[in-house]
Amino acid sequence: MNVNFEQSNNVNGVITITIGEADYAEKVKKNLKQIGLKHPVKGFRPGHTPIGILNKLYGKQVLADVVNDEIGEQLTNYIHENKLQVLGEPILSEDSNFDIDNSKEFTFKFNVGLAPEFDVDLSQVEIPYYNIEVDDEMFENQSKSMRMRFGKREDVEETTPEALIAGSLVELNEDGSVKEGGITVEHTYVSPRFFKSEDEKAKFAGKKLNEEVVFNPWNTCEGNLGELGGMLNVKREEADVKSDFKMTITTISVDKEAELNQEFFDQAFGKDVVKSEEEYVAKVKESIKASLVGDSNYRFTVDAQNAIVNHIGNIELPDEFLKKFFVMKDEKATAEKMEEDYPKMRPQLIWQLAKDKIAANGAVKVQEEDLLNIAKLIVTQQFSQYGIYNAPADAVERQAKEIVKNAEYRRDLANRAVDDKVFAYIRATAKIVEKEVSVKEFNALFEAAE
Repeated sequence: MNVNFEQSNNVNGVITITIGEADYAEKVKKNLKQIGLKHPVKGFRPGHTPIGILNKLYGKQVLADVVNDEIGEQLTNYIHENKLQVLGEPILSEDSNFDIDNSKEFTFKFNVGLAPEFDVDLSQVEIPYYNIEVDDEMFENQSKSMRMRFGKREDVEETTPEALIAGSLVELNEDGSVKEGGITVEHTYVSPRFFKSEDEKAKFAGKKLNEEVVFNPWNTCEGNLGELGGMLNVKREEADVKSDFKMTITTISVDKEAELNQEFFDQAFGKDVVKSEEEYVAKVKESIKASLVGDSNYRFTVDAQNAIVNHIGNIELPDEFLKKFFVMKDEKATAEKMEEDYPKMRPQLIWQLAKDKIAANGAVKVQEEDLLNIAKLIVTQQFSQYGIYNAPADAVERQAKEIVKNAEYRRDLANRAVDDKVFAYIRATAKIVEKEVSVKEFNALFEAAE
């Protein structure tokens, strides 16, 4: 067997593999014998079918399989042993020769795209890093949310836009009289703030205890049978009722914000962590600032990628090879559409090459601990979505370990870990320009890119 590589230019080449009968004959014979054992031919005992008959029945397919396996192994080994930096995957050339009927020597030619030679000097790359300022509005919104979360529900005499209203319901006829045999609910709840209809919501404004309100439940939720069933206390299949109902209000309750006292401080931050309103304000702003770091870091990844790709410039790539490769990999792609899309893909290809170089320069390696730390972050975020902001460390670690064990998630965790380390290395090595911006200015950065 002979393997040869010819480089046509800086980023394209051809690997030619020639395989003769001596390279595959023994494996073909061995595979045919195994077939004779597993699939005996009528008239012959298993393993005693003459090789000539087996060759006539299965020879071409076995030969094709053996040659393909040999070629694949040789191709992979050659690329690995010669450290060829190939892009995509080798593409079999049309002028390859695999004529089983007329030849015993076969030649396979593979077009390969090669990664270009270039350097990434991060010390010459300038990248902005945006620190988002915490303004009064952000503080007030966060404070209100926390105080509502740890507040108490109180009964009041009159409805408010945020009120939860309890009472009884009776179904009405079109003339407003009580419908005989209609739906009657002794006790149910409605929350007008969630009504889809502003007209229905307005009917509950300013109502007091024991007052009656005529409204249409179907209109409040645009006929959602699940919501109607819950409100009318009937099964889903019985809930498609469009009648008006009369509600007699028995209870009106609202959520009151927690008072700024030690009990609230302890609930929100842990015992004695915060002991005054001044410390509370500082702690809330600190937590907001910490929550904004993720946004700042994300923006940094966008700006870093753009800055590095611009720094590298329009390097040479095996463009025609890559277009063909992408079309072959995507059943829905066409050559015409690829011509249109490829210019948009090219910067991302350059970035991927740059990221690999940066990872090598920074000796980026992912350890099991890195995967676990990212999994912990994911679990912590999941807890916070359910309002659990101080989840026990042992519970977080236990769930994180389960995620790391899952083979389906490990690759994603590893990719995230590599990205995190690459961008950390970029931030430590490049010229970083820190900028203080308002949240409005920060959001405008993304709007400008659209």
